[in-house]
Amino acid sequence: MSASAASTASVAGWELFPHGADVGVRGWGATPAEAFEQAAHALMAVVTHSEVQPLVAIEVECEAPDLELLFVDWLNTVIYEMAVREMLFRRFIVKIDGGRLAGTLWGEPIDVERHAPACEPKGATYTALKVSKDSDSLWSAGCIVDV
Repeated sequence: MSASAASTASVAGWELFPHGADVGVRGWGATPAEAFEQAAHALMAVVTHSEVQPLVAIEVECEAPDLELLFVDWLNTVIYEMAVREMLFRRFIVKIDGGRLAGTLWGEPIDVERHAPACEPKGATYTALKVSKDSDSLWSAGCIVDV
């Protein structure tokens, strides 16, 4: 499963890839921040195929010594906010400055009947972790998520 959204500067998108009992998530875009945002969309696709309304904004921050560790921390922050707030998210904005990430998640409380969640992600892992820029200057960020 994958999706993409065209923008004026690049083509951003995401995909899921199989990994045993877990699932891989990958996002891509013109910047690391855009790739992180797209990977969060992939994470939400693991949980539900239903429409999620961007009704509530949640501000988050992460910090790590490099982009790969920052990516895992970002996904784990999204997973944490889903669990403690009992919410699903639809929209993501990420700003990265060095090893610091400031993000906003927009979503709504989980409605089990309407959202029909398929699983609850436990955490992003270091397995298949990669954040890189390809020869076309497109950034990608991906790893395995324990479900």
